[in-house]
Formats: sequence, C-alpha cells, structure tokens
Amino acid sequence: MARAQNAADTGAGDQTNDARAAGSAQPNAAPRPIPQLKRSTPDTKAIEKLNSWTVGLAAGQLEGAPIRFASDIARVVDDGDNLHVLPIVTRGPTENLEALLYLKGVDVAIINSDALEQFKTVVPDIQKRITYILSLFPSELHVFARPEIRSLADLKGRKVNFNTPGTTAAYSGPLIFEHMGLEVVKTFIPHQVALEQMRSGEGDMEAVVFITSKPVDAFTHGKWEGGFKFLPIPFDPAGPYLPATLSAGDYPQLIPQGEEVQTIAIPTILAAFNWPKGSDRNKRVARLTEYLFNRLDKLQGPGFHPKWKDVSLNARVPGLERLPAAQAWLDGSTASRLVAASAHDSGASGPPDAAAVPANLDKQRLYQEFLEWRRVHGK
Repeated sequence: MARAQNAADTGAGDQTNDARAAGSAQPNAAPRPIPQLKRSTPDTKAIEKLNSWTVGLAAGQLEGAPIRFASDIARVVDDGDNLHVLPIVTRGPTENLEALLYLKGVDVAIINSDALEQFKTVVPDIQKRITYILSLFPSELHVFARPEIRSLADLKGRKVNFNTPGTTAAYSGPLIFEHMGLEVVKTFIPHQVALEQMRSGEGDMEAVVFITSKPVDAFTHGKWEGGFKFLPIPFDPAGPYLPATLSAGDYPQLIPQGEEVQTIAIPTILAAFNWPKGSDRNKRVARLTEYLFNRLDKLQGPGFHPKWKDVSLNARVPGLERLPAAQAWLDGSTASRLVAASAHDSGASGPPDAAAVPANLDKQRLYQEFLEWRRVHGK
C-alpha cells in the first residue's frame, strides 16, 4: 500500500513539475481564468427571484413522449431568472395527475384524459382544482400481435403485455380492454422483453399494447417477419377517446402502402393547478402560459417533436375549464385578428396580415364578434 502511495505521489509530483516547466517556458502566457460560479455567495434576493419564477412540470418517464414535450417547453420558454421550467421525471402520466394535486413544487403536469375521468370518482371536485392550458397531442393505441392472431377476438384468454406499471399502456390499456369486454392474461413486463418473446415464440406472448405518440421506434427500426401486424380497434363515441389511424407513412414495414389501420387515441393535456388568483404560483403559471403561446411557432419548427405541428391553441378539453391566463391570451389574440379584419374592411391601406386573418374568414360575422367582445370587456 505504501509503495502504491509513493508511486501515486511521484506521479503527482511529475505532473506538477511538468506544469511548472511549461509555465517557465512561456513566461508571458496569460493564466487561464478560473471558472466563476453563477453565485459565489448566497444572495437572498436572487434566490427568492429564482424560486418565484421556477415552475415544476410533472412530465412522465424518460422513454415516453410527454417528457420530450416537457423538455421542448423548458427550452423554448427559458428566460433565465425570469422563468425557469423544471421537467420532472415521474412514474408516468397517470401519476402526474396525482402529483399535480398533492406534490409540493408541481405547478403544471402532462396528463391523460382517461386518468382525469378515473380521478373524478375519488376527487369529486377535481374540475375546480385543475384547469388546462392546452391540448397537446393524442397518444395512439397500438395493439401489435403475432401472425396467428387475426383479430381482437383471437386474443381472448391469451397473454398480452401492457408494459411496466406507471406507463400509460399499463394504466389505460387494461381500461380499454375492459371497456371492449376483452378478457386477456395481462402481463406488465418491459416491452423490449415482451417483443423478444413474441419474436421467438417463447413465453406464449401473443401481443403487446403501446399507448404513445406515433411513430414508435420499436416498429420503425425493428425487423419483423411477415404476419406480425397491428390489430384494428373500434371507436366508441361515448368514451373519452378519439378516433385515429396508423398508416404506411407511420410504419412502412408493417402496413402496405395506401392502407390504414383504425385505432383510438387518448388526448394528452397540459394541465395546471388552479392556484388562487394573484398568488405567486398563479403568476408563474400565467407567465409560462404567455411565453408558451407566444413561442408556439418556434416549437412547430425544426428541432422539436413533430407532434407540435398538430397543436392548436384553440382546441378545447371537454370537462375542464381553461386556465384564465390562457383564455385571456386567446381573447386578446382574437381581438387583434378582429381589429385587423375590421380595419381591412374599412379601407385601411395594405392587406391584412395573412397569419392573423384566416383565409376563409367571414368578415361580417367576425366584425360582429369583435363588437360583442369589446362590449363585454368594456373596451
């Protein structure tokens, strides 16, 4: 041990001597500056400012689409000490709703619509405690089956994997199967393991259920023999889900060109806790909303999740009230378009802003809406 220590000491001494020699060989070389910490000593005001404008965003697991959306939001709205979003890795979108209700430090969360429906049974006033900022993206249901499985009915009594507990598939998948009256042998192991069992034929695994934003890497990059397929899923208008399709454009190796597979999708929502008006946490969520809405065009550009292109600020979420700050922003944006349209009708010079006025605008109706908006808002 002493010998080893001596060797280590010798090596350290050699490095020091080499450094001194280098320094003496370049007497005029400027010393490399020592990196400075952002705050070398505690600054109470700076710390308070940082905390005042930091928003906790419950996002989900690392392999899911919600955490990617949360990361995109954090990048786009970042404004130093004036706004800082912290995406939080959680057990999944379902637990995000619980975190939004009860976890300290969480102001907003990415949640699924069917989880909201389930929580209504245990939190009757949930619609008063939670608001929505915007509808984000649909998570499509993928039921991927072995060649011998030709329809959902063939899965009855067979082994089907729903991914690990906490994922959207593990929560929503069994609910959907129960709603369809389809009894299967449910397993909750990592999808990578289940897919290998399907490929090899071991373990009697007949299908896997993914619920995430398409396309899924396992199906776009993986190699699958003929006969492996996505099963069509019927749409029930009475349920909390949306109709959706999987196409050859999504999965060219598995779906023939020009064909589609019918399925359903779960709406994914950016929700906020309904903090009291004027409170610090209400103000920080309002600032996040303003920044996010103003910079949506950037999120819909290159370098961000492609599903941002499908996000519409005007999309409503049934059963929830919109965050007042979000509604105020939309009202102001609508008013701007109305003013632009009315000015154009009254002969103002120059064409209206194409981005502000839709091509199919009914200008007379829009002007009447503007008058009503101005009356209500006292403008």
